Amino acid sequence: MISKDILLEAEAVLKEYKRGEQLFKEGDTPRYYYQVYSGEIKMNNHNDDGKEYIQGIFDSGKSFGEPPLFADFKYPANAEAITDARIWLLPKDKFLKVLEKNPLIHHKFTSTLALRLYYKAMMVSEISTQEPEHRILRILDYFKKNNQNTTTASSLYKIELTRQQLADLTGLRVETVIRAVKKLEQKGELLIKDRKIYR
Repeated sequence: MISKDILLEAEAVLKEYKRGEQLFKEGDTPRYYYQVYSGEIKMNNHNDDGKEYIQGIFDSGKSFGEPPLFADFKYPANAEAITDARIWLLPKDKFLKVLEKNPLIHHKFTSTLALRLYYKAMMVSEISTQEPEHRILRILDYFKKNNQNTTTASSLYKIELTRQQLADLTGLRVETVIRAVKKLEQKGELLIKDRKIYR
């Protein structure tokens, strides 16, 4: 999202997080802009029974947790390292100044946030009304479309998500995901090779 040069000029710091370490918790006051340099981060919530719901997964070059920086509300979810990760941290005031000085970056954030709103609206509809197979295809297509390494819509995209992560993203049980994925493979909607899903 923001180039390394601009981040360094704005005095961003590159911080290391270990797998399972939290970057912030639901209810925390936002203080930084976060951008992934390496590794993977998930934003999640847990219900009263402890079941996890993953709001999103972010890898190299992607940012997360920006809305509270713009609207002055507390984080609505947790952020946790899925793998060991290195993350750019830029204080909120300096982040907002970067946007003021760089209209193209500001426009990119507007587009990204609009896309995330679309994803949230889509998933609310899917979880409340659609069958498991349909939900899984929608989430796989969303990741394929928004993956930077995917060159064409017709090329096979390797899903870098576990069955458990797919369950947590779609509000399904992992057993349901496993059954639905097998059915989708039988229908030719996806390919399973070495336990990895391709769409």
